[in-house]
Amino acid sequence: MVDMEEDCELRLESEDETSELSDGELQEAFSKGLLKPGLNIHVHEPRKAVNNLEGLKKCLAEFKRNLPWVERLDLTNHPAVDILAKVEGRLEQSQGTEEIDAEDDFQREMFFYRQAQATVLEALPKLQKLEIRTKRPDDYFAEMAKTDQHMQKIRKKLIQKEMAMEKSEKAKKLREQRKFGKKVQVEVLQKRQKEKKAMMTAVKKYQKGMTDKLDFLEGDKAGQKGAAAAKPQMSKKGPNAKRKYKDQKFGFGGKKKGSKWNTKDSHDDVSRFRAKTAHGRTGKKFGKAGKKNKRPGKEARRKMKARK
Repeated sequence: MVDMEEDCELRLESEDETSELSDGELQEAFSKGLLKPGLNIHVHEPRKAVNNLEGLKKCLAEFKRNLPWVERLDLTNHPAVDILAKVEGRLEQSQGTEEIDAEDDFQREMFFYRQAQATVLEALPKLQKLEIRTKRPDDYFAEMAKTDQHMQKIRKKLIQKEMAMEKSEKAKKLREQRKFGKKVQVEVLQKRQKEKKAMMTAVKKYQKGMTDKLDFLEGDKAGQKGAAAAKPQMSKKGPNAKRKYKDQKFGFGGKKKGSKWNTKDSHDDVSRFRAKTAHGRTGKKFGKAGKKNKRPGKEARRKMKARK
């Protein structure tokens, strides 16, 4: 077994870099722990850059179309002159060949701005020469990029959001009202407990003979008197429309109690007295009816039956 391991080690050391071991030999060496770190690392060779100018020109010629400039609107130019640098006397001698630091954001963006400015200065004369308008008319209306259905969805979403906000505000107000109502209720209960405590204290003092005043019993009466005194002040405005109408219809004022009492003059006046109609009776008929309808009482009838 030892000889086999030594033979494998000698074989691995003697092999050149170009030689390759079979999968079985590698597995056997791995199981015995003979493989060392770094022996099985695959090294990628650096990829060589290819600048195939002929192929690029051929591809460009395949998709290039000979269209007029109006259809393409492409321009390639150098950036415009830096006016500020020209005024300050630090303008570069050769335009467009100045070095731009790509890491300097301000310098890079200014270069793009000047290049766009030069493109506009070159393109406007061409467009005007071709009689192409470069300004939007005052009555120009652009077509909406979004459909009506999409806008309806947005409107629906906004309405739902507004309704949710209104519900939230209502719920907030209700919570505040409940808090306020609860606070008032607590204050009323505290006031009642305080009054009850004061009443019990006054009663105990009276029972113990510490005081002989009963003012605590007149608390409700004093409140009722105060309310009664306040009512006449509230009714000083006068009678309402209903009371005025009844006064006009049935009369108002004068003595009502005892208005039907008899007087000396009415007692002496017998001109309207009629015997036949007095108390709903008449003379002879009344006598006959009295005799006819006369009947012994219940006790008399019982005694009459007992005699028989």
